[in-house]
Amino acid sequence: MLFVSLDYVYTPSRDVAADARYLTDVLGGTLVFAIDAMGARVACVELTVGPPAIVLNDHVEGDRPILVYRVADLRAASGVLSERGWQAEHTLEIPQGPVTTFSSPGGQRLAIYELARPGVIETFAGRQEF
Repeated sequence: MLFVSLDYVYTPSRDVAADARYLTDVLGGTLVFAIDAMGARVACVELTVGPPAIVLNDHVEGDRPILVYRVADLRAASGVLSERGWQAEHTLEIPQGPVTTFSSPGGQRLAIYELARPGVIETFAGRQEF
């Protein structure tokens, strides 16, 4: 299979702190981190023992979440998907490694990333800046 796992649901939020409190206080999730840096607020909440984690953020436009899938090799996966008619939108770096975003014809927002820096998310664990 091309996709390894759905690791994150990257969810736009109008109020990251309030949404994180709801996910933890009401739904019983675990706050991994809440970071306020570089003009953006981002909070990671785990609702299950395994992935996907919910990543609330106030810097992504729109209301639809981005489903972030891990692939073993971003370049190879991009090549396979391109041969199938896939069109990349943006390629950028996230703490874990390179990521490419795209949309399905139905408007679903997706991304694929390569875990080039394993363990980096654990360095954010416990940070609670809001």
